[in-house]
Amino acid sequence: MAIPQEVIAEIKYRNDIESVISQYVVLKRRGKNLIGLCPFHNEKTPSFTIYPENGSFYCFGCKVGGDVLTFTGLIEHLDYVESIKYLADKCGVVIPEDSGNDNSLQRLKQTILEINRESARFFHKVLMSDSGKWARDYLLGRGLSLATIRKFGLGCAPDNWDSLLKHLTGLGYSIGDMLQANVISKSSKGSYFDRFRNRVMFPIINLRGNVIAFSGRARPGDEKAGGKYVNTSDTPVYKKSENLYGFNFAKNTCADRVILVEGNMDVISLHQAGFTNTVAALGTSFTIEQAKLLSRYTNEIVITLDSDTAGQNAVKKALSILKDSGMPIRVLVLPDGKDPDEFIKKNSADKFRALIEGAESDIEYKLRTASQGLDLSSDDGKLKYLKAAAAILADTGDDLTIDLYAGKLAERYNLSKNAVDSAIKRIREENAKKRRQAEIKEVEAPRFDKTEINPEKRFNKRAAVAEETIISVLMAHPDFFTKVEEVLPPERFITALNRRIYGDIYAALKEGDNIEISLFGAKYTPAELGYIVSLQSGVKAERNPGTLLSDSIEVLKQESMKNSSDGEDEADWIDRMQQILKQKKGDNDDGK
Repeated sequence: MAIPQEVIAEIKYRNDIESVISQYVVLKRRGKNLIGLCPFHNEKTPSFTIYPENGSFYCFGCKVGGDVLTFTGLIEHLDYVESIKYLADKCGVVIPEDSGNDNSLQRLKQTILEINRESARFFHKVLMSDSGKWARDYLLGRGLSLATIRKFGLGCAPDNWDSLLKHLTGLGYSIGDMLQANVISKSSKGSYFDRFRNRVMFPIINLRGNVIAFSGRARPGDEKAGGKYVNTSDTPVYKKSENLYGFNFAKNTCADRVILVEGNMDVISLHQAGFTNTVAALGTSFTIEQAKLLSRYTNEIVITLDSDTAGQNAVKKALSILKDSGMPIRVLVLPDGKDPDEFIKKNSADKFRALIEGAESDIEYKLRTASQGLDLSSDDGKLKYLKAAAAILADTGDDLTIDLYAGKLAERYNLSKNAVDSAIKRIREENAKKRRQAEIKEVEAPRFDKTEINPEKRFNKRAAVAEETIISVLMAHPDFFTKVEEVLPPERFITALNRRIYGDIYAALKEGDNIEISLFGAKYTPAELGYIVSLQSGVKAERNPGTLLSDSIEVLKQESMKNSSDGEDEADWIDRMQQILKQKKGDNDDGK
């Protein structure tokens, strides 16, 4: 059976939505509600709203919403049941042992985590055996100690096709679950084989201490055969764009600063050298999701990626993503094209620390790299550079930064500061004009995509709006249910999503239950929950509810007549509905 609603209600009561969300979002009060910058998408103007009155949140930007359970699941990357257990642990509520949840996805996730844990143990055991000597020698040769190897759970995938497959099969795991965990693969001939073979293995561990994926480095000399690195693909427990290597350790020491490096070995070497606030992206360039994750734990980011072309392109992309994070961002380019691991080995940890402390700001880095390839001794080169520099400063949006560096540019190139300020002002105005034009275009021709919450609304807007109003009124005034119960069963709704929502409300009110967001729980996506919150908190329920309900039922009746193929049945329904409408109008006259 499912977790009892009264237990969920107790968990929500002890985890006040304002208190929980304020740990992740800076909130400001606006009337009876609170607003802040949405943690789920980049924005400059707050559109994330909390409604303390009904314990819900909604973002008018990305349309995500729900209750404190939904928020916790999204921000901590947990499913609905996991978020209930997470908050229960925090507030000391004990979930009854017999309240198991029949959730196949939850069971699959748990099985995958078990498979990953057993795989990590298997790889580490191989590493410490005779057959893993080559991998052990490689890691020791890179300067890692046995203590560091054990701390990060490093391992070795043997040079066999089915060693892990046989091991996991012996533990009782199915082929299907191993495929879902992405630790085995299926050949074109239908046979199964280990995904990782003859590789140094790096387990990827999340903030809760679970092994969620692997990265395997080829044996030195075999890089061309199957690629230098093979990584776990996205699975039900792992999204590479949302995780960071080494963050399970770094989260405890990165409050002041986090160091972002390029590879797993850089992370491990820096941790061993005392820089335990180091992380790396996972098999992909730095992402918005990773930036949001870091912004919750640290006050400053120092980017130190490889100095080759690919590394510097990655720096520029990371700077673009982090531009609106509100954190100081600095960049360290190591001398002689070395990576952090090489630099520390050749020099020392103290010298690396000095370089970190002296890393240039993101603006200084952009201004410096903008001059690369230009002949600054020529007037043409200077002009090109100054235009590029003005564009960089215009894009910062911070007046103090602009004024400081505009003065430096004017002094360095013997220009009047007014000329530099004018160039920057012109570019800012042009940028603002382009943004306004884009906003106007979006308003005039809004974009729809196939993931729109209720696509049927496009084809029957009148019915969908009526259905939304009915839902909104009933959520705010459940006492109206007794007057619509007989004449408005869920099957009378025309659009599928609204029919599903109304069906759950109908069933709950019929049983005498309260209407809360947790009622919808795991059955709805965050976007669908956002849609429900928007109905719950919308203006539809704040105006005269009786009249709104009557008018909406009338509209739904008319739209249903258009779609009905059974005239006699429809006539009976219309007749009964007319009676209820008359009754509703009488109630309105009494003050409803």
